Formats: sequence, C-alpha cells, structure tokens
Amino acid sequence: MPIPLSYEDLRLIWWALLGVLLIGFAVTEGFDFGTAILLPFVARSHAERRAVIETAGPSWEGNQVWFVLGGGAMFAAWPQVYATAFSGFYDVLLLVLLALILRPIGFKFRRRIEHTAWRGWWDGMLFVSGLIPTLVFGIAVGTVLLGAPFRLDATMRPTYESGPGGLLQPFALLCGSLSLAMLVMHGAAWIVAKTEDRIADRARGWGMGASALTLILLAVAWVWTAALPGLRIVGGADPNGPSNPLTKVVVVETGAWLANYADHPWFAIAPAAGFVGAAIALLCFNLRLERLALVFSGMGVGGVVAMAGVGMFPFVLPSSLDPRSSLTVWDASASRPTLFVMLIAVVVFMPLIIAYNGRVYRAMRGR
Repeated sequence: MPIPLSYEDLRLIWWALLGVLLIGFAVTEGFDFGTAILLPFVARSHAERRAVIETAGPSWEGNQVWFVLGGGAMFAAWPQVYATAFSGFYDVLLLVLLALILRPIGFKFRRRIEHTAWRGWWDGMLFVSGLIPTLVFGIAVGTVLLGAPFRLDATMRPTYESGPGGLLQPFALLCGSLSLAMLVMHGAAWIVAKTEDRIADRARGWGMGASALTLILLAVAWVWTAALPGLRIVGGADPNGPSNPLTKVVVVETGAWLANYADHPWFAIAPAAGFVGAAIALLCFNLRLERLALVFSGMGVGGVVAMAGVGMFPFVLPSSLDPRSSLTVWDASASRPTLFVMLIAVVVFMPLIIAYNGRVYRAMRGR
C-alpha cells in the first residue's frame, strides 16, 4: 500500500506529536508534582495533609500515561534519540524512576499504620517524589540547550565524555529552578481549586510567589539563551533522506536557538503562552479566580515546555562535543513505514485516552 505522506511530513508530524505528549505530561503530571512539593507547606495537620493528597489521588495514575506514551513514542519514532539520551542520562533518569515509584508506595502505605512518625515518613517520600523529577527534568532541558557531551562513531554508537556532574552547570541549574517555580505555581493552582479555607489560603500565597518567580526566571532564561552558542545546519540535511546524522554540516553560532523565532514568527506563540500564562495566573491568584488560575498556570507550563522544542528546531538532541553528531528531526527518526503505521495507531487510540482522562476529571470535578 502506498504511503500518502512524505517522509518529511511524517517526521514533522511525529516531532509535533512528541511535543504534544511532553506538554501533556508537564501540564497534567505537573500539578501532581507541584501538589507533592507543597504538601509540607500548605497542610499542617493530618486531616489537611490527607485532604491535599486526595486532590491528586483520582488522577495521578492517568496523568502518568502521558509519560509512558512520551517514552514509547521516542523509542519507536526516534530510536537514535532514545538510545543516545538514555545512555547519557541513565543515572539521573533512574533517579527519576525511583522517585516516581515512591509515589504509589506513599499513597498506599501512608494509611496502613495509624502513627504520626509513619505518616510523616511517607509524607516526606511524597514530597521527594515531586521534587526530584521536577528538578531533574528542568536541569536536563537546560543541559540539552547547552549541548549533551556525546559524539557518534561510524556505526552510530554514542560515546559520552562526562558524568552526571556535567548536568550541574549554571544555565542548567537555572532551568531546574524555573521548572520548580512553574510547577509549584501549577500545583498551588490545583490545590486552590480543589480545597477550601486555610489550605487554599496558604496555597494561594505560594501560588502568587511562584508565579512571580516563574516570570523572573523565565525572563532571565530567555536573555541567557540569546547569549548561548547554538547550532545551525548549513548543508547536507535531507528531510526525505535516510536517518544518518553524520551527513550534515553544522556550525556553532551565538544566539542560534532564538533564530527560529525570526525564521518562523508563529513559533512566538510558545514564549507568549509562557509569559502570558504565568502573568495571568498571578493575577487570578490575587483575584481569587481559582479555576482560571489553574487554566492559565497550565498555559504557562505548556508554553515554557514548547519554547525549548521550537527554539531548537530541527535539532532534537544537540551535541556539545561534535556538532555534526547532533540529532535532528531529519536524521534521527525511524523508517517511513514505521512512522506511518504508528501514526495510524495514534489516530485510533489517542482520542480514547483523551476521552478516558476527560471523563475522570469530569467525574471528580469540584472541591
């Protein structure tokens, strides 16, 4: 059967789909992470902590579907990106997975024993399960913008030349701080929308502070990114050609990561959503517009995540050691038939997943 879409079209579609999955994960799982981080600060009694935990109880498992889908899509549609990224970030990704494992354990075990120390321990584990992924994902994005320290040999095997300490660079730490601020903002909006009285009042105060900090850190990150060395393809890339990263010619240019906004003006939707979403969320916290605060905090989170993807396009995983080894939309994907068959599966199953999650949120709406 002839494939009705070109290889270039399929690659662009899957780049966009991967972005949608990552944004979906950040927006839905983001308020779960933010809720866990805020647990020790907005809930002071056992009853209050239980109320905060139960706001995320009905939806957190469904929210993790976006994480699973994102990993599966990367594995199948972008196998070279998956192999290279997981090879270099294996230790920190393992740390994230261990933190995510703590969450269901914390939810289930916390109520098994009626003892203050027991509950306090698992409340702490829930806090850790939100804090670690939030920081690690933000730091990882910052490291990708700086360029991951790998090179490809003639057999496409990646080799890294630094350990996990290479993640702790100032710009990467700034991105980790931005991730923490924006998910605390999002988690606070969720808590305010789902609880009442003193819990909601405390969460509102945290939400206002986190919203303001998100705006400041986002502005600093934008200015800093303009001064970073980025990559630009000057030849050898074939959008319809076979996946071979080593055939292209790449140059390093200061400010290249923001050049896409001049080349594709509509990309500016992403940073606009980030800044406007956080700013309106701050206003909504002040005006006690709980549901609107949640909507616009989600808009801010989605905009910030999209900024990284569209700013680097067509790069997906840049290399700081060998720019030519950098992986792009045009040279790191699966085969054309694979992308097409997977697209059919997405068209069938994605609406079902969205409908299921939507039904859960509808059933559990309200405080």
